[in-house]
Amino acid sequence: MITGPRDTLKLARKLRSEMTLPEGLLWRELRKRPGGFKFRRQHPAGVYVLDFFCARARLAIEVDGLAHDSATVIERDRRRSEWLRSQHIATTRAPARAILEDIEPVVGRIVEICRMRLERMAVQRPVPLHHPMDGPPPPMGEE
Repeated sequence: MITGPRDTLKLARKLRSEMTLPEGLLWRELRKRPGGFKFRRQHPAGVYVLDFFCARARLAIEVDGLAHDSATVIERDRRRSEWLRSQHIATTRAPARAILEDIEPVVGRIVEICRMRLERMAVQRPVPLHHPMDGPPPPMGEE
């Protein structure tokens, strides 16, 4: 589980009560666990607070409004995404306008991304070999 320092935890708690309208609408849908995926809102990750996070699929969901169009915010978002990638967390961005206009395709796309990430993670994770003829492992101290 990814988390952050105490200051980030406090900020995340504060932001949960100050969600924007698009964030609130998206949270109303994500809390229903679409596709069987559990999401967290305003989740601390290092020094960052993610709008939404699916731990199982290691996916951060960011709601982008008009404020995300400025050069400084674009650079800050790039650095955040880069750091998250270093933690094996993918980021997807949901435009606030799309959430306000028709939320169903936004939620459907998020679920689709989660499923694709789970499939990709299953392929990358090698399955340990089982040797039933070898019997159980030796007791501790008898290796």
